[in-house]
Amino acid sequence: MEIRTFTETDRAELRELFHRAGEGSPTASLWGHTESEAAVYLDPYMDLVADSLFLAVADGALVGYLTGCPDGSALPSESERMALAIKKHRLTLRRGPAAFFARSMLDMAGAAIRRQPTPKDFYDPRWPAHLHINVEPRARGTGAADGLMNHWLDRLRETGSPGCHLQTLCENTRAVRFFERMGFTKHGPTPLVPGIRHDGKRLHQQTMVWNP
Repeated sequence: MEIRTFTETDRAELRELFHRAGEGSPTASLWGHTESEAAVYLDPYMDLVADSLFLAVADGALVGYLTGCPDGSALPSESERMALAIKKHRLTLRRGPAAFFARSMLDMAGAAIRRQPTPKDFYDPRWPAHLHINVEPRARGTGAADGLMNHWLDRLRETGSPGCHLQTLCENTRAVRFFERMGFTKHGPTPLVPGIRHDGKRLHQQTMVWNP
């Protein structure tokens, strides 16, 4: 297993990996249109913070990736990226995404009525860095995820970062256990994630933080 940083020649293969890497997870596809999902969770990292994008390579093929950002201010916020993707790809006019966003609005309204918290863009100077990690099913258990995380955390130590955060799902217990093993701890409330369902059940966001 080789872990290395992204180069421009990896772009096409990495986009293909993005489409399949989350298979089997509760968020394999958020609203059923992977091109626009890549515009939120992959393309900005290739374009703006490529030196913090790590790849796992096995037998000459990409099998996993970690998109990292040492300081969230280097990127538009997640909500800003999502708004741009919705507009660019006209997601409200596409049946699958439109249903997702309609359900999201209903979930948000219900949470407001019940005075329950909803997810917000996270920023705290104690944990300015953040990451997303994905490994395709055939490479799980091979050390790819550990290698990606260790390279990223070493980068943060080398650069003197005060800390890092990530957001996953409470119900994705395998991911939560992995992040805890890598030194992350649970932080803050666990709000309902609007729009998302897995096996017919609603899901909740779990923020986790790490300090060197």
